[in-house]
Amino acid sequence: MSQADLLAQDPVFQLKGSMLAITVMELAHNDLERLDAQLTEKVAQAPAFFSNTPLVLALDKLPEGEGELDLAQLMALCRRHGLRTLAIRAVRESDVAAAEAMDLPVLPPSGARERPIDPAPPKKVEVKPAEPEHKPARVVTTPVRGGQQIYAQGGDLIVLAAVSAGAELLADGNIHVYAPMRGRALAGIKGNTKARIFCQQMGAEMLSIAGHYKVAEDLRRDPLWGDAVHVSLSGDVLNITRL
Repeated sequence: MSQADLLAQDPVFQLKGSMLAITVMELAHNDLERLDAQLTEKVAQAPAFFSNTPLVLALDKLPEGEGELDLAQLMALCRRHGLRTLAIRAVRESDVAAAEAMDLPVLPPSGARERPIDPAPPKKVEVKPAEPEHKPARVVTTPVRGGQQIYAQGGDLIVLAAVSAGAELLADGNIHVYAPMRGRALAGIKGNTKARIFCQQMGAEMLSIAGHYKVAEDLRRDPLWGDAVHVSLSGDVLNITRL
């Protein structure tokens, strides 16, 4: 067998299953003007949440009496607010036809339960935090995959394996990641301003201490991006220093 024949048999791709965190926007009314105004308000509350967020547009709950939906205009509106439409969920023939004309995947109505999410950051309450109850650190030894959320209540969180993009770490105390950190880490979530974040390789989507945060866009500009770092809070500013 020639070298060309061997090369032709070498696989070029591999199909893999994946659990991705995708937001579903379920439209209750065909009113793009009101949608634009309400999205503008939401983006102002939590701009990090609306940065290139993958989106499924759920149109299957739209009332029949509100006329046909301009899908192209709707997608352009979402794109202006940082929402990237991957597919639609629809049953009406007009919506399905519009999606197919734009080569956009159409998903059937979902039978799974979906929970509403509020991207707004928690409101800060100017009260003296109560003395935290001491609890042993929570230790995670396996990789944290996209879509997973791990919370260390009342103490520190220690992760000894890689944290993938789309994963979320939360702790009332400190967060330690002794591996590449590509997801989101929120320390001191109940107002502990003394909490710290330590990671062996900073590649995070978001780092937050006591509600003060930096997102990937800011973190990538930091000269310590990709390095081992220590993150602390000084006033309202996150300080990132080399470990």
